[in-house]
Amino acid sequence: MPEIYLGEFEQIVLLAILRLGDEAYAIPVRAEIDARTGRDVARGALYTALERLGAKACVTSRMSDPLPERGGRSRRYYTVTPAGLRALGASRAALLALWNGVESQLERR
Repeated sequence: MPEIYLGEFEQIVLLAILRLGDEAYAIPVRAEIDARTGRDVARGALYTALERLGAKACVTSRMSDPLPERGGRSRRYYTVTPAGLRALGASRAALLALWNGVESQLERR
């Protein structure tokens, strides 16, 4: 199975989805990213990242039933796939390996 490489923002999106569990649709994903990182994410940037993650088989999505209020719309809920979990774990391991031994250099500055 080929290795999946994730960018920083893709990792952030996957982590937000994992944190939200069954409530992971676009609005709470954006709010979770903002709350945890302080980054105000544009909707377009989030949807682009979700499309990329879907193309990499890191997320799947499903549509909800329409909301009960008049004119209620469906929501698209996202789930991290096993491949997404593996890619996230590999990214974490690679970053930790790179960080190992350089923390002291940051503290000196």
